[in-house]
Amino acid sequence: MKLCTLKIIEQEEDILGFPQSWNHIKPVKVSFGGRTKEVHSAPLTITDHTFLLSRSLAEKLSIPLTIRRLHVIQKEDTLHFGPLIGIITSGFSSIKTKPVGDRSSFFSRLMRNQAKYGVAFILFGKDHINWDEGTIKGYSYGEKGWEQITAPFPNVIYDRLPNRRMEGEEKFRTVKKKLQEEYLIPWFNPGFFNKLDVFERIEQDDEAKAYLPETHAFTSFSVIEQMLSKYGHVYVKPQNGSLGSGIHQIIYVRESDFYYCRFKDKDGNKRLRKYQTLERLFNNLFKNRSLKNMMVQQGISLMRYDQHPVDFRIHTNKDESGNWTVSAIAAKVAGTGSPTTHIKNGGEVKTLEEIVPDTKLRKQMKERITKASLVLSRALEQNMEGIIAEIGFDLGVDKEGRIWLFEANSKPGRSIFIHPDLRGFEKLTRKLMLSYAIYLTKMSILSPEELFT
Repeated sequence: MKLCTLKIIEQEEDILGFPQSWNHIKPVKVSFGGRTKEVHSAPLTITDHTFLLSRSLAEKLSIPLTIRRLHVIQKEDTLHFGPLIGIITSGFSSIKTKPVGDRSSFFSRLMRNQAKYGVAFILFGKDHINWDEGTIKGYSYGEKGWEQITAPFPNVIYDRLPNRRMEGEEKFRTVKKKLQEEYLIPWFNPGFFNKLDVFERIEQDDEAKAYLPETHAFTSFSVIEQMLSKYGHVYVKPQNGSLGSGIHQIIYVRESDFYYCRFKDKDGNKRLRKYQTLERLFNNLFKNRSLKNMMVQQGISLMRYDQHPVDFRIHTNKDESGNWTVSAIAAKVAGTGSPTTHIKNGGEVKTLEEIVPDTKLRKQMKERITKASLVLSRALEQNMEGIIAEIGFDLGVDKEGRIWLFEANSKPGRSIFIHPDLRGFEKLTRKLMLSYAIYLTKMSILSPEELFT
């Protein structure tokens, strides 16, 4: 798709003027998102990438009159302007300046540069769709802030549902199925990952499975006993947890024959408890919990910074060619007494330069982390359903320099970007999302069979 300039002219007929250099047959139809109209078209004397649209045509296509730059591509006799990117989410409010509460700031940053990059956005929920008219009454963000707009169905949909509960709603699943199967709209980053499922899928890839610590569904105490005898400590965590919630580190000290558990209680306090047997530990700490959705993972002796364990959050994104690239690397230092490095548990974000000041060692570590992240991204893409375009990995580096995967997140948080030296990478992740949406739109127009077969 090529970036072009749009100029709206005052004409009542549906007129399109295309540049003299446009090397295609004369277009007889124009499309924006899911809406197509027949037009009277004629070449212009200008040779740059400027297209003239009558106001009548722009309004019938629902192209916002404030938009002056979009991408354009032609297939057969139809000229496609776009992409119109739909962002689906939930939790809408009646506050005009914050249509989705505190998350509005993330979406406004994403949409702020739509004119610069030649894209158009609409933020919407499952109840904003008019199936009879093929339109969505959602929200967009521009020079005047948030405003409610009506747009045709989008070229692509970016899934930003905030939690698994909303994802599991019957009405949402129906909307998703209908837009994908009946309207053939590519839907990227669908669903939240199940941690155990991720590991079982990656195990099918010979190169990627080298990064996996031993991980099992919780089935019995004997599984934990065996892993404690091998590794000294393990992590018990929910298969569908997030932000470090519900994670317990269990440590076995052979010399004293005691079991210790480090965790965060329901009030947010860090705890360390001591038990004579594993059974007592579980009866005390897990007596009111269902263990069928828990998993047990090998404990790793991580590299340290100021005597605190360190792991790494890596963001990977698909780029303008549909290839994986690493967009951000950050270190996370565990808080005192915390079983994890999560910021809400007292963790601290650091740059790689702060953690590894030696230039040569830092370069080597960055290369190995980058390689692991790309291998894991490709393995997940090949073994998971749906179109995946961004992933957040939690990786560990042990004292011998070996890299391990702890978790993969399909909707990675943005907490690492609070570090002032990482804010530029946050912008890069947003730019890459836009670039991939353009690529995906192009594919859906020119080669839909590659996406939907």
